[in-house]
Amino acid sequence: MTKFDGVIEAVRYKGGKIDAVRAYERRGATFSDHVLLNRKMLIERVEQGKRFVIGQRKEFMASTFDIGKPVKLLGKEDERIITTRDQSERDELEGAPVF
Repeated sequence: MTKFDGVIEAVRYKGGKIDAVRAYERRGATFSDHVLLNRKMLIERVEQGKRFVIGQRKEFMASTFDIGKPVKLLGKEDERIITTRDQSERDELEGAPVF
């Protein structure tokens, strides 16, 4: 995957679901400082067609990241699952440390 709109660096779970993520969002040719997105904000961005991946910013390299798996939305409107797997029964972002 070469083009993505956001990089999720860390995740917080609450009650088995994603509560918040710490991410960097694309701002034109560069990326923002880290931002906190709650579950609803992340789902809205992915539904709008924004592509998020799991990753870490490379130290001293500005908008350069080591990237991992893409983030997917599974399930129906009222039962969304945010995951990096092809099939999942719960929210799970592989490779993203918990904060």
